[in-house]
Amino acid sequence: MSPDPSGWKPSPTVPRRILVVDDNPGSTQIMALLLRKFWGHTVEVAHDGHAALRVAEQVTPEIVLLDIGLPGLDGYEVATRLRAAPATSGALLVALTGFSSDGDRRKAHDAGFDEHLTKPAGAAELERLFSHSRLA
Repeated sequence: MSPDPSGWKPSPTVPRRILVVDDNPGSTQIMALLLRKFWGHTVEVAHDGHAALRVAEQVTPEIVLLDIGLPGLDGYEVATRLRAAPATSGALLVALTGFSSDGDRRKAHDAGFDEHLTKPAGAAELERLFSHSRLA
């Protein structure tokens, strides 16, 4: 077996409960697979805003990777509702989106997001989240 040419190896991390929300099923499945395989996280997925709220209520995620452009409730509204719910008010909310302007970042912050990542997020960006101060 040859070594990874990029030299990247996943860093050890505390396993977390993560909810991945995106209306693209392929994107959610790939992200869930990577989070499980490389870092050992427990991952649930949802494909729209209403489903995200239902799943979050059931599993109380520590981290939510949330797309903004969702059918039904958009990611901003989902973030606002998650932040207002006692069970998820302390979760790390991460906008994982193609919306990347300064205005998009401000709007995400105003909706309650802690972080804003532009798709596609790299492994180093994801790893940084796992030790975020909100999770301490």
